[in-house]
Amino acid sequence: MKLIVGLGNPGKKYESTRHNIGFWAIDRLSERWGIPLNREKWKGIVGEGVVRGEKVILLKPMTYMNLSGESIRPAIDWLKMDIEDLVIIYDEMDLPLGEVRLRTKGSAGGHNGMKSTIAHLGTDQFKRIRLGIGRPISLAVPDYVLSPFSKEEMPFAEGAADRASQAVETWVEESFLLAMNRFNG
Repeated sequence: MKLIVGLGNPGKKYESTRHNIGFWAIDRLSERWGIPLNREKWKGIVGEGVVRGEKVILLKPMTYMNLSGESIRPAIDWLKMDIEDLVIIYDEMDLPLGEVRLRTKGSAGGHNGMKSTIAHLGTDQFKRIRLGIGRPISLAVPDYVLSPFSKEEMPFAEGAADRASQAVETWVEESFLLAMNRFNG
């Protein structure tokens, strides 16, 4: 079984913001695999299905970014799953817009959603896919991550969400190491 979590904020107000690019990747997996996100569970929106004989669970925490761990921890506990079978997809200001980086562990790097997740899981030893949103030039960080992508930036952001979904598919069907080799460029 695999648990795939995309981080973001709930509600129409945040739908197209930089902070929600993790949700975009989950939406693409939902479409790609025909797994509807149609249940509320673990303080999130959930979809369950089977991909190549492997049970997969898609999760979009509805706790707001800063409390993401409050959704992820109960999911892991209820599913009685190994943290080895978890991947978290989220936005990363330290990567240029559109870049994708896969890692098997690491610190929160200032990302509040990851701080919450690490605190609730009690470890930073889990897979993650970071999607580059670039650094703000003139906006404060909170304003930047809660702002929408510009028309010119949108193709790069959408491309990153697409590549993240492809990387997850590679992990589910083959291995995370292969996904890292293929998508870390």
